[in-house]
Amino acid sequence: MEKEFDKWNERKKVIHHNNEDKFYHEREVWWCSLGINIGFEQDGKGEEFSRPVLIIRGFSKNVFLCVPLTTKLKEGRYYHDIILSDGIKRKAILSQIRLIDSKRLIEKVCTIDEIQFKMIKQKITQLIG
Repeated sequence: MEKEFDKWNERKKVIHHNNEDKFYHEREVWWCSLGINIGFEQDGKGEEFSRPVLIIRGFSKNVFLCVPLTTKLKEGRYYHDIILSDGIKRKAILSQIRLIDSKRLIEKVCTIDEIQFKMIKQKITQLIG
């Protein structure tokens, strides 16, 4: 499958010039423009090149650490179950943790419960520790 880098570059220019502040918090899930990436890095989908992400840690009002989510129920140490308010099973893709600018945020989906969040953070710590 051919990746649409040119379309993503045009979308990225629009995102870069967006001056609308988005206020996020840890434990929130947001639709986020992840774009078209290299190799096996997780891509976004659709016209906004978006994918839901779980915000793990905020570093400033503009930058946060997140993990992308998927409905593909893969198994292994790089995936962890997560259930949002809609009840659909998803996986947090722990190996795809990344730093993101808040300009990429599109729309808040929900806030996950503290127990799920704590488990995911523990898994990330184990993975990179």
